[in-house]
Amino acid sequence: MKRYEHWIAGKWTAPADGEYLPSHVPGENTELVCEIAAGTPDDIDRAVAAAHEAGAGWRDQKPGARGRVLAAVATAIRDNAAELAELESAETGKPAWQAPLEVEGTAAYFDFYAGLANQPGGEVIDLGPGMMGYTRHEPFGVVGVITPWNAPLNQGARAIAPALLAGNTVVVKPSEFTSATTLRLGELASAAGLPSGALNVVTGSGLQAGAALVQHPEVRKLAFTGSVRAGRQIGHLAADKIIPLTLELGGKSANIVFDDAEVEAAVRGSIMAFVTNGGQICSAGTRLLVARSIHDQFVKALVTELESTVVPGHTYGPMTTRAQYEKVLDYYRIAQEDGATLAAGGSPTGNGWLVPPTVYTGVTNDMRIAREEVFGPVLTVTPFDTEDEAVALANDSDYGLAAGIWTTNLSRAHRVAASLHAGQVYVNAWQAGLVEGPFGGYKASGYGREKGIEALHHYSQTKFVAITL
Repeated sequence: MKRYEHWIAGKWTAPADGEYLPSHVPGENTELVCEIAAGTPDDIDRAVAAAHEAGAGWRDQKPGARGRVLAAVATAIRDNAAELAELESAETGKPAWQAPLEVEGTAAYFDFYAGLANQPGGEVIDLGPGMMGYTRHEPFGVVGVITPWNAPLNQGARAIAPALLAGNTVVVKPSEFTSATTLRLGELASAAGLPSGALNVVTGSGLQAGAALVQHPEVRKLAFTGSVRAGRQIGHLAADKIIPLTLELGGKSANIVFDDAEVEAAVRGSIMAFVTNGGQICSAGTRLLVARSIHDQFVKALVTELESTVVPGHTYGPMTTRAQYEKVLDYYRIAQEDGATLAAGGSPTGNGWLVPPTVYTGVTNDMRIAREEVFGPVLTVTPFDTEDEAVALANDSDYGLAAGIWTTNLSRAHRVAASLHAGQVYVNAWQAGLVEGPFGGYKASGYGREKGIEALHHYSQTKFVAITL
């Protein structure tokens, strides 16, 4: 059993108060994966000071040089992929086939942003004779990143890589439940050539380390992925400091199947949309809207496919925390009280924190099971009669992170995609462009964008320069 200290200024650093927290294998047993340092405001102070000190040297490197370092980090991740996947599986409960894919996705972020080393460029603005204007994109300085427990390495990379490329330095506070891979990433990045202090990792609870990071006066930009409740709290604190904030919060994403859809593909995609990672994904497609004319046929095909191909413990792992496991079980009770009809699953498996893929039909949009994020493999099914009704049902939500459309009508695909209140819309697939496409939400799902070229705009600030010639 390994004990991890903080990663600060390019070296392992003991916690200021000497305290450590246990990290357990998800499940009923008490097996330890590791111990992590219990961060305090003093630890955050040290990490932010290290990031601030490294700032000028990293910012003033040529963009191409920063890009080459990011490419070297991607190589280091791939060279240590087996170790990282094993750590990720141990702490999160991800099955052995899934964790390597997420490690590769992590490397892909560093590769992608390495290739954008000279983007985004500024622009020249015509001010008339005798004048010249242009814009510059400049880093904020120290960026604070707070990541959740459901995909720690991958979600950390999608903020760290663009922030670094833009010339910022970073302090990351991963979830106390899943910190090991982020700590190892810090070590690998330093070995790959990232200057000491450019990337620091401080572990510990949100109340201690997380709050201190958000409130630190030298942190000039924040990125948070997590719950709406915590996002609201961080939003208030960021507003008090008047600093920009990227929030990627919850979701209750609608997945719309029209009567002209290719049924087999839509069934497979709809299953993937809500069972991937055990539903522990903010953009999971957990509201299935099906044209009434094919509703019964589609539900029957979906349940048959689900029961024959999805195996809890293999297709996906357990709920990562006890609290999340108990939350999913509570929603079984809520669905019953709502009056929803159970079509599959709906009871504990009796195997640790594993829960079965669960489907409810007869669901209306006023039910709690249709409106609240479960964050587990629980699907609600609601019929619709017209295209307009499908769009209205999809948009009748506090959330707006993602949506899906299944149709063979290209005009309808474009028309409905334009009408949906969601940050990303997938047509005849569930999730694509996982690195290249901008990702973020409408409404309570957050604001700002991660991934793609768009993220670079959120990790830099624009300066306008006007010169008299």
